Amino acid sequence: MAKGKLYVLSGPSGVGKDTVLAALSNIDTDFAICITATTRGMRTGEVEGSPYTFLTRTDFEDRIAAGDFLEFAEVNGGNLYGTPKSWVDQTLAAGTDAILKIDVQGGKSIRSLVPNAILVFLAPPSLDELEARLRSRGTETEDAIQVRLEDARTEIAASTGYDYIVVNDDIATAADRLRCILVAERCRR
Repeated sequence: MAKGKLYVLSGPSGVGKDTVLAALSNIDTDFAICITATTRGMRTGEVEGSPYTFLTRTDFEDRIAAGDFLEFAEVNGGNLYGTPKSWVDQTLAAGTDAILKIDVQGGKSIRSLVPNAILVFLAPPSLDELEARLRSRGTETEDAIQVRLEDARTEIAASTGYDYIVVNDDIATAADRLRCILVAERCRR
């Protein structure tokens, strides 16, 4: 059995990563999306295990010490995010493609750990549009929005290290472009 391929999907907060992945799931089901561990608080409408496993900082740090994460980072105002190593190993070994939804810092780590990983950057049509999306969520303070916009500028600049760029100007179009990348990579020799 062939091993699955490892994909990284990165993009600024508010660009629509979860929304595009949900739309992709409606048109392609030959992949699994990693459930990231985080110490950030649960947002309205979120449930444990979709799209995050919510941990206390102490639990997260214990898992770091145990080597349970393929990569982890402290981002967005001090919250920890990590990719469970055992999930990635098991998913790929089963021949299933795995998508990690992680920031560019994590993408850089994955590139060094798994050189054949496919990195896809989901970009906003503009910073003004990204700001409008962040504000429409109604989940962040003004200070948090400004931090996320500054982080977005840095992340967009770092996207040059990615294999693909998909602009999320329309959810269905962005999901279809991501599907095209999956199909093309499955056909790669």
